[in-house]
Amino acid sequence: MSLFAALERLLSGPEKAADRAHPLALAVREQIPDASEDTQRLVTAVAGLLACVAYADQEFSEPEQRAIREELARLPAMEPAGAGRVVGVLTGDIQAIIANGDQGWVRDLRELTTREQRLEVLDVLLDLAAADGVIDHSEVNYLRRLATALGLEQAEYNAAQARHRDKLGLLD
Repeated sequence: MSLFAALERLLSGPEKAADRAHPLALAVREQIPDASEDTQRLVTAVAGLLACVAYADQEFSEPEQRAIREELARLPAMEPAGAGRVVGVLTGDIQAIIANGDQGWVRDLRELTTREQRLEVLDVLLDLAAADGVIDHSEVNYLRRLATALGLEQAEYNAAQARHRDKLGLLD
């Protein structure tokens, strides 16, 4: 093993272990215990980013909660009741859940998905931002930064945003 590989392993090990102990990750694993670890990581990442987008404007509205529940329930591994329980964990203390940032969730999405899948996730995140009838400036800023962090181009973000203009005329 090279020095760089050993350092990377040393640096990424505790972070990944901490990710597995995160309340959201625990809730997801509890709801889809038979899913692979990669599937659990992906579901956790998507749920975490949905929470970050929903709370970018410092509010976690009922329409946003409902939209997250519906999106999670669409996942093949997740039952509707399980999606409701995950949203319940988010609702219980969304500030604490997103307090450590989105870096781990972004990392997992970049590692485990294709560019096309990340574009689909971006579409879902934009839908969520519009769920409460207002996409405010803080949500737009967060989504733009997130798109870049996910390895997407500004033009791809703009195209995704344009697809949502008909839902809401307030996009910046």
